[in-house]
Amino acid sequence: MATAHRTAFITGASTGLGYAIACGLAHAGYDLAVADLDVKMFDKLLADPALQGRKVMPLKLDLRVESDITQAFAAAAEDFGDIEVLVNNAGRALLRPAVDVTWAEWDDVIDINLKGAYFLSRVFAAHCIARKHAGNIVSLASTHGLTGLAGRSVYGISKGGIVQMTRMLAIEWVGDNIRVNAIAPSTVLTESRQKLLDAKMRATMLARIPSGKFITPEDVAAAVVFLVSPGAASITGTTLPLDGGLVAN
Repeated sequence: MATAHRTAFITGASTGLGYAIACGLAHAGYDLAVADLDVKMFDKLLADPALQGRKVMPLKLDLRVESDITQAFAAAAEDFGDIEVLVNNAGRALLRPAVDVTWAEWDDVIDINLKGAYFLSRVFAAHCIARKHAGNIVSLASTHGLTGLAGRSVYGISKGGIVQMTRMLAIEWVGDNIRVNAIAPSTVLTESRQKLLDAKMRATMLARIPSGKFITPEDVAAAVVFLVSPGAASITGTTLPLDGGLVAN
């Protein structure tokens, strides 16, 4: 059964996990402010039957630009009024030996994955506090932020930062009725990832996952919907591994 009318703000929502999360929240009764680098990227999402009957506002957002963060959120708040949910999904990966990582690459990954998520969360929390309504933040971390793996140092550090950001902000805002949680998926078999993984690569990656199954975008969307639901009212400051047992192994 759908929830009462509510509004969510989702970053990186035009493809992959963000797309699935948008569809999952729409099905749960949320209207959506969806943000990405180019609003033209939303043509497919806007035509998706899963969003039928929901109000959807596409927004341009570059998380590396402070004015983009403030302007995009202000536009959504002006149009929707109260925004109850923020999903920090946007991010970029970097597969590079640590000794080869450049200063510019470090800045780009950290600015998008961690710094942008932090400052957007700050804007969202200020919005909730000013309007005196409850809020939920769910950020996309990764098992790379919970374990070690060669060649992914900067990405893993950025996602480890999301895990600690979740703890710190949850404690700071618990008195304001703002819950802050994160999800740490292992490899998610998105449409783009399926095209990149040949049979050998799939077998190697599956060998690390005790369940022997890849996580699906729908798995991630379902976890987001749960964490922002009344059923998760006592959960805050938690990073939920969505990994088929990888980090427990």
